[in-house]
Amino acid sequence: MANQINPVSSADVTSDDRLWSMLAYILSPLVPIIILLMPDKKDRPFIKAHNIQALIWGLVYWILGAVLSFILVGCLISLVGLGFSIYWGIKANRGEYVTIPVITNFVKNQGWA
Repeated sequence: MANQINPVSSADVTSDDRLWSMLAYILSPLVPIIILLMPDKKDRPFIKAHNIQALIWGLVYWILGAVLSFILVGCLISLVGLGFSIYWGIKANRGEYVTIPVITNFVKNQGWA
């Protein structure tokens, strides 16, 4: 499937995995850092597939927001970025894998997911 990083059978994905993955997108970069400090969470395949790309997305989103906050476009970009974060979080909570342009390929090429 085109939008799957590491397909894991749905039986292996718990509701806890889906919740942490959703929170990683919506509250990024804070929650992904917390997940990296939790050994029982960071090695779960579903969480691992979402966590690193959520962390990178959050860092890019915050940096762009900070740089562009001095102009009106920064506010619009922040709202759009928040919308994407919520959308990807909902997809993760449904047990789906998320493909973020450029970031997903980068994470896969680095072997982080």
